[in-house]
Formats: sequence, structure tokens, C-alpha cells
Amino acid sequence: MDHTENKKAPGVLSRLGRAWRTNPLFSTGIALIVMVIVQTVALTMNSSSASFGDWFQNWLLNWVSLLRNNSAIGIIALGMTFVIISGGIDLSVGSVYVAVGAFTMMLLDTGPNGWLGSLGLGGAPAILIALVLALLFGGLLGEGNGLLISYGRMPPFIATLGAMQILRSVTQYCMKLQSPTLPEGYKDIARLGIGGQQLMPIFYWAILAAAMYFISKKTPFGRYVFAIGSNERTTRLSGVDVRKVKRRVYALTGLLVAVAAVIQTSRIGSMDYASAGSGFEMDAIAAVIVGGTSMSGGRGSIVGTVFGTLIVAVMNNLLNLIGVDPYLSAAFKGAIIIGAVLLQRKDKA
Repeated sequence: MDHTENKKAPGVLSRLGRAWRTNPLFSTGIALIVMVIVQTVALTMNSSSASFGDWFQNWLLNWVSLLRNNSAIGIIALGMTFVIISGGIDLSVGSVYVAVGAFTMMLLDTGPNGWLGSLGLGGAPAILIALVLALLFGGLLGEGNGLLISYGRMPPFIATLGAMQILRSVTQYCMKLQSPTLPEGYKDIARLGIGGQQLMPIFYWAILAAAMYFISKKTPFGRYVFAIGSNERTTRLSGVDVRKVKRRVYALTGLLVAVAAVIQTSRIGSMDYASAGSGFEMDAIAAVIVGGTSMSGGRGSIVGTVFGTLIVAVMNNLLNLIGVDPYLSAAFKGAIIIGAVLLQRKDKA
């Protein structure tokens, strides 16, 4: 009997080890569980709650705040997942974010310089028009990146790096003398309370994650994205319009960035055009890579990206809880990216 049990135990451990080495979603999920446990311990050590009920409420509020504050990065990372799976990269997401935010605020400005107000539009119709135009603008900016990469045959790194510089510079120039204010109705998009908490950004993130999961798994477009990342030449020879798919990948990313910009401007009510979106590129890429998406393309998942976003968010929160100097947070984030890429060597095992 003992001999049988000894044979079974190594079998279980062997399967777990194989899953860790070959299944990025499994290893990412385990890493997230460990991070959650560590954060819970840190919260407990920093808590002065008199009862379990108070402690649990503080724990729950901490998670609500963490999810809400990282919803914008989470949404942008969904688009970045498609980009990286296709074998590309997008460094312009932070600049697209600030450009769409500025565009939306000028459309809805309640002052004399408001574009829609000057046309006599206000209230719900103006908000609806602004939302549609903001999403179209974000998609158009992403489409521009896709055209440069697909038809201009520019490397994604160069095309999106140039777009990053151009969009942020032009936005800052155009907004240097502007101080737009937003109508209260627009702010309700993200501030609408549920149970006393602003949960709408979290719901938007969850809905979009489910939609992107469906697109990646159940549509021809999703299959083509994986195929292009795995072997672009073979995919082209099989009759797929690779340039069209790539254009749509970057347009989709621009659209998702626009959604994030709308949510954030609605939640905060303003935007710092000099620094808004700065570092979003690194945060989104970190979330995608930590979530198990291969930098060489052809492999990844939306679920993994959600897990990766949560891991990076928990790590940042944990650093604050234990009192790590804010200047070192980027160093930890960079270390996580390097570690995640090194762990991807298991793909070749």
C-alpha cells in the first residue's frame, strides 16, 4: 500500500511541475494567488481593526480601490494582448490616451470654447455624440498605426514610437491655453454609485475582457491574429489578408484606449496633459507579458492578461503597504517583466 502511494505522489507532483513549465495560465494563476496571500498578510499587519468584520471591510475596500484604479490599464492591456500575439508592439497607447482625453474634453467643455456647445448641443445628446466621436477618434489613431505598419512596412516599434512622440507633443501644444470643464452628466459614466462604491470602471473592464475573450477564441479574426503571430508568411500564403488583420488589431487597440480615456476623464473630471498616460505603455506590456503572452507572438490569452494586470496591481499596492520608496516601484516592475520573459523559455522546453 505504501509503495502505491509513493508512486502516486510523484505522479501528482510531476503533473503539477509539467503544468507550471508548459501552461502559462496555470503558472500565472499560481503567482496571482501567492501575491494575494502576501498582500492579505501585509494588510493584516498594517491593520488596526478591532474585529474581523472591520478587517474584512477594509480588505474588501482595498480590493475595490485596486481594481478601480487599474481598470484603465486593464482595458488598454486587452488591446495590447492582440498586438503582441500578432507579433507587434504598441508604444503609443499612453499618447493616444491623452489625445482622446483632450479631444473628448474639448468636445464637452462647458465653457465658451466647447466645440459641441458652440453648435448649440448640450445635455445627453452632446454626451452621446462626444462618446461616439471619442471612440472613432481612438480607433482612427490606432488605424493610423496599422497603416504605417501594414502598408508602410514600418517596424511596429518605430511606427508607434513616432506616433507616441507626435500625439503627445501635438496634444500638449493644442491644450496649453485650454482649461476645459466637463458636464456632470458625463461624470456619471464612471462615478455612478453602486452600494456606495464607484464600481462602474470595474464593470466596464470585466465586460470588455469577456468580449475580447470571445473575439480571441470564437471569431476568425482572433484565429488570424494567432496565426499571424505564429507564422506570418504561412498565414499569408493560406489566403489571409495579413495587412487587413494587422490594421484591425491596431484599430481595436486604439478603440480600447479610447474607452479607457473616456472612463478616466469621467472618473477624475480632468486630465494632466503633460503626464497623463505616461508609462501606460510599460504597464500594459508588463501586464500582458506577466500574463503569459509570448513576446515572439502566436501565443497568449485574455484571461492571462487579466491575471497579469492583477499581479502588477497587487505588486504596486504591496510596495506601498510595506513602505518601499516610490522611486523604486518602476525597478520592481522592470524586474517582473524580465523575469516573465525569462520564464517564457519554458515554451521551448
